[in-house]
Amino acid sequence: MKIHEYQAKELFRKNGVAVPEGRVAFTVDEAKAAAAKLGAYPVVVKAQIHAGGRGLGGGVKAAKNVDEFAEYANGILGMNLVTKQTGPGGKLVKKLLIEQGLNIAKELYLSILPDRATAKMIIMASEAGGMDIEDVAEKTPEKIIKVYIDPNVGIQGYHLRQAAFGLNMAKASIKPFTVLLKNLYLLAVRYDCSLVEINPLIITAEDDVIALDGKMDFDDNALYRHPDVQAYRDLDEEDPTEVEAGSHGLNYIHLGEGGNVGNMVNGAGLAMATMDCIKYAGGKPVNFLDVGGGASAEQIENGFRILQSDENVKAILINIFGGILRCDRLANGVVQAAEKVGLRVPVIIRMEGTNLAEGRKILADSGLDLINAKDLKDAAEKLKEAIR
Repeated sequence: MKIHEYQAKELFRKNGVAVPEGRVAFTVDEAKAAAAKLGAYPVVVKAQIHAGGRGLGGGVKAAKNVDEFAEYANGILGMNLVTKQTGPGGKLVKKLLIEQGLNIAKELYLSILPDRATAKMIIMASEAGGMDIEDVAEKTPEKIIKVYIDPNVGIQGYHLRQAAFGLNMAKASIKPFTVLLKNLYLLAVRYDCSLVEINPLIITAEDDVIALDGKMDFDDNALYRHPDVQAYRDLDEEDPTEVEAGSHGLNYIHLGEGGNVGNMVNGAGLAMATMDCIKYAGGKPVNFLDVGGGASAEQIENGFRILQSDENVKAILINIFGGILRCDRLANGVVQAAEKVGLRVPVIIRMEGTNLAEGRKILADSGLDLINAKDLKDAAEKLKEAIR
């Protein structure tokens, strides 16, 4: 789960990570009131959406006076902000963060995330802050330092010093930096974060170290432990189809524009193989839809309905290995869904496993125009014909 910058900074502030003074605003009048409370210019107007690259897209502006502030607040609130991470459709800006301007001497990059390859937490930092860190990693990877932390031991003084020295931190900034970094690490672990990122982390002319930006991603499977974080969820920033699927206990991910085949599977590994199968057949998957090992007929029905609701879907491939989710249960769910919503596109079904014969009989006796595949190769051939 993602949250907005202003929400991340609320957690930063509560956990000893220094941030600029600022307030969220949902209207231009609220933005003007927030700027008045800050008391002095410059004041920064920042669009609040779940995407990076807002500054390059025109969603972050520093106002030197009241007139500039009014112009920027009116221009950004309600704009359709397009960045590298939003895609060409962009996102509507419904809220602003109004923040004090600071005297920036240096910009850094700092993040903390779990590293699967080493089963450790990793601090990633760079003196090339305020830039697209992906470009830095690709073109000048030597500018990124990495500090690995055993989560069973936790962050130690030598980790903090390694990061500070790697960033060529001035002596006056080392202490405030190490305090911030330690608190940021503890925050990341405490809240089961999959990513905590500050870009840029700034050093001011007064040698203060401050998180000028803030991004936090959370492990969805751990959210039950953090009701305060769940309260931050903004459904307007999420794909509505993914939200609907989640309400039915389904794992759905939209894969972007250009797809033409919907797929339904039970298991993430099988989903990857199924998407390869779709590509082999000359199609492109629209989605990742994992109904899980114990899906009910009702969940199958809801998944089928969600797939058919996407106008880009020209065919559906259902690939199920019957274990806990028996083949007869899958067949009943598909038949129920097809009878309720109809068959808008060709549907190819490949099943293996528990109660296979019963499942195939249910499909055959349904009287519906469902395409049965005997194995995955047969499913690919039939899918190729369907999308042709």
